[in-house]
Amino acid sequence: MARGERRRRAAAAEGARPLERARGAGRRDGRAGGARGSAGGAALAVVVLALAFGLSGRWVLAWLRVRRALTLHPAPSALPPDSSSPAVAPELFWGTYRPHVYFGMKTRSPKPLLTGLMWAQQGATPGTPPKLRHTCEQGDGVGPYGWEFHDGLSFGRQHIYDGALRLTTEFVKRSGGHHGGDWSWRVTVEPQASGTPSFPLVSLFFYVVTDGQEVLLPEVGAKGQLKFISGHTSELGDFRLTLLPPTTPGDTVPKHGSYNVFWSSNPGLPLLTDMVKSHLNSWFHHRPPGASPERYLGLPGSLKWEERGPSGQGQFLVQQVTLKAPFSVEFVFESGSARTGRDQASEQLVGGQLTRALESHAAAFKERFERTFQLKEKGLSPEEQALGQVALSGLLGGIGYFYGQGLVLPDTGMEGSEQKMDPSLFPPVPLFSGVPSRSFFPRGFLWDEGFHQLVVQRWDPHLTREALGHWLGLLNADGWIGREQILGDEARARVPPEFLVQRAAHANPPTLLLPVIHMLEGRAPEDLAFLRRAFPRLHAWFSWLHQSQAGPVPLSYRWRGRDLALPTLLNPKTLPSGLDDYPRASHPSAAERHLDLRCWVTLGARVLSQLAEELGETEAAAELGPLAASLEAAGSLDELHWAPELGVFADFGNHTKAVQLKSRPPQGLVRVVGRPPPRLQYVDALGYVSLFPLLLQLLEPSSPRLGPLLDVLADSRHLWSPFGLRSLSASSLFYKQRNTEHDPPYWRGAVWLNINYLALGALHHYGRVEGPHKVQAAKLYRELRANVVSNVRQQYQATGFLWEQYSDQDGRGMGCRPFQGWTSLVLLIMAEEY
Repeated sequence: MARGERRRRAAAAEGARPLERARGAGRRDGRAGGARGSAGGAALAVVVLALAFGLSGRWVLAWLRVRRALTLHPAPSALPPDSSSPAVAPELFWGTYRPHVYFGMKTRSPKPLLTGLMWAQQGATPGTPPKLRHTCEQGDGVGPYGWEFHDGLSFGRQHIYDGALRLTTEFVKRSGGHHGGDWSWRVTVEPQASGTPSFPLVSLFFYVVTDGQEVLLPEVGAKGQLKFISGHTSELGDFRLTLLPPTTPGDTVPKHGSYNVFWSSNPGLPLLTDMVKSHLNSWFHHRPPGASPERYLGLPGSLKWEERGPSGQGQFLVQQVTLKAPFSVEFVFESGSARTGRDQASEQLVGGQLTRALESHAAAFKERFERTFQLKEKGLSPEEQALGQVALSGLLGGIGYFYGQGLVLPDTGMEGSEQKMDPSLFPPVPLFSGVPSRSFFPRGFLWDEGFHQLVVQRWDPHLTREALGHWLGLLNADGWIGREQILGDEARARVPPEFLVQRAAHANPPTLLLPVIHMLEGRAPEDLAFLRRAFPRLHAWFSWLHQSQAGPVPLSYRWRGRDLALPTLLNPKTLPSGLDDYPRASHPSAAERHLDLRCWVTLGARVLSQLAEELGETEAAAELGPLAASLEAAGSLDELHWAPELGVFADFGNHTKAVQLKSRPPQGLVRVVGRPPPRLQYVDALGYVSLFPLLLQLLEPSSPRLGPLLDVLADSRHLWSPFGLRSLSASSLFYKQRNTEHDPPYWRGAVWLNINYLALGALHHYGRVEGPHKVQAAKLYRELRANVVSNVRQQYQATGFLWEQYSDQDGRGMGCRPFQGWTSLVLLIMAEEY
């Protein structure tokens, strides 16, 4: 997984071949056409000036490529106009689209109304600041946490363990009106252990944030308690937010709470936590009737609008409620248009009515889950069924809505020139996408999203169409999509500055094709209609990949953007491939041929050719059909990538195995190249890359290459482990080797669920079709599936988390957690859905 924070900054982008104008470039909607038109006018002016002053045509072409890199693609959107608005998609307008916070909701808007929760266990010693919890952090000691249920639409229940506390956050949405309907929250705080003799005070902080000219009018009651907050925005119309008095969990018995409130200008979303911390500086007394008072740190006790900012900056309003656990608090949003015409008995979704709605949604979720995935019917244990529900819910609860401008380093087509350029801002764009990890990677990754949508589309195909449509909306004029989307202030605040820039010469595996394959096979009318709208963008994206990453010989391909051969790197990384530190040729060069990329392009040509035929796109079919046939022709892959001396498929490049890191004080570990020196040869690095012709099912069942791949896959000296297929052979010189002194192994032995899912899908396929390896493939499928499911289940039961990767030695979860991105594929593995 190409994760900027975990890897050194990629080398400057390499030049790509000049691209022909992508198909569909002549079609325009208003926004894209305007951008394209202005870019075209500016381009013409530059050409005229260049001719007038005798400027180099090479530099003019470079400038034109820069303009195209920063211009949105003109093809019509794959989604309907205003597809995120409450008028078009009211059921999706509100959601838990802030995956980086433990609990919060927002609208799908460029300038949304945001709501959220913070909490703190109050310290008993004066002067001891409480730990304020808000954003999901890898090292804050909170956990396990995650969604027990989440339907991706209107309901969710999450458990969060924080020391001696257990918080349960629940929400239900209710449709109605013209602005996305109503919603209600319930937050329950209980001790983890029953019979706790003494329990600290707990403060919950419910907040609302606006980002512009929106109106918030709080009405305060006695002792700092807000009666309600009235508001108005252009998208939401009139609305009201109400924080109800706390009660005992499970009933309506009231509990005494102490209240504090704070109201200020919006300091910027990344600074919300710090602002509350800085104002949490006054001591108050919590005085329940008949009990001794206790001190707690609170926000200013009166409703004053502090720290007014410039007009249009937005508002930040916080209500703090402090009391002893156990207790429940409800927070309600009511849309003015939804209230109109609704009878008084159902006016508020609170108390017993909220309880019944939550129970009804939970029952409906479990029934729908079994109907969709049939885990109980297929004989899986109750623990495995619960794991499947958590995997799905965590993935759906991790969907976010982002809006903003990314930083892009354009591809000038002049090798090395990017190093002298400054990055530029890409046009503002929205993105509706799953995230790999709420704590560590709470933003969109192109490589991951295709795997995410394999799970999501089984549950709700509409959500997948929305996500794919948004990702395809990110294309620039050349058909490029940035592999990591860092959109908006909150996303940018989580990424070190040196990793914010995306390079327009760098690709990423085109995994969005995987859910497209299922759409094409399923032939649902809604999916085919979507694919018809999306085809120009899919075609432009694939054409850019095919042309820009072309290799040194026909029908070969090379990932642009490998690291330079620095003296500290054991093996220069290839971040665009998604496999980061997986060993490639020891000495990067333009002569390289990358096996996995060749396989991805072959799959893309096959899928796009079939789709063009299905849609009657005759011009595209005439182009793509011959390309697919050439890439899939017998012997074509062998000629470029079969390594007889290794007995497997492999990369090709300038390589030597005589490379190691050695201690050279005072420099530390330094790369040392011995003899024999590097030469053009196949790269001896048996692992996931070697399996790609199998993983993407590009081999015929009768292929003589299938048997050797199954043999190395099944060999415990190479890829087989009791916990899944390891990423690199245990016999490799790079197995578990650090890439630098401070860069531990990543794709060098650990078990990854996305590749194991592809392997299981391939084994399932080859174990069911006639061929000489049918029996072996079926046997390996059963054993590998059992190993993977068993280990993920055991690690979940032991830790409460799904993990980024798993040890091939003892199966323990490793990397970041929770990782309910592609590790959620364990659900499809259990359901045997490939």
